[in-house]
Amino acid sequence: MKKMLVFGTVVALLASLAIYAAQEMPEMPPPQKEHEWLQQLVGEWTSEWEASMPDSTPVKFHGTESVRAIGGFWVLAEGTNTVPDMLAPMLSVLTLGYDPAKGKYVGTWVDSMTSYLWTYQGSVDEAGKVLTLDTEGPCPMKGGQMTKFKEVLEIKSKDEKVFTSSIQEDNGAWTKMLTIDYKRKK
Repeated sequence: MKKMLVFGTVVALLASLAIYAAQEMPEMPPPQKEHEWLQQLVGEWTSEWEASMPDSTPVKFHGTESVRAIGGFWVLAEGTNTVPDMLAPMLSVLTLGYDPAKGKYVGTWVDSMTSYLWTYQGSVDEAGKVLTLDTEGPCPMKGGQMTKFKEVLEIKSKDEKVFTSSIQEDNGAWTKMLTIDYKRKK
């Protein structure tokens, strides 16, 4: 009797799954033009960095970035950078996507030098060349105090892009502290 009960339960479960699978799944919305904008970032890149700290000589270093698409909605950029006086390279991961509900580009950044998860939100200019992302995080120039940052990615051509990072000073002015020039590997 017990075997019949188990067998009947299994048959009922399989029948339910078959009915569920036969139902038409709703179609997922396709990527929008904002998602398509991100696809130009996909590829292999070299980078030249210049970090400017107040009252010091700018620090220059170089790296590489590998950017891949995640479906048609996201890009994931993995960076490896050689930083002077560091035993190991700095590793980084950037995600970028577009949130139609917010009407904003969104993203995250993590790297091997800090434990902070940076979150981004921003927009592309009307010309479609400049993505400006706003974020807030610990500022190394202010003893880790939470500070507003503006990150700007400018598309110069299909093979060249420039990234800048600026901090907001206490008086509201923006000070550029990092510039990265990227060139697509041939």
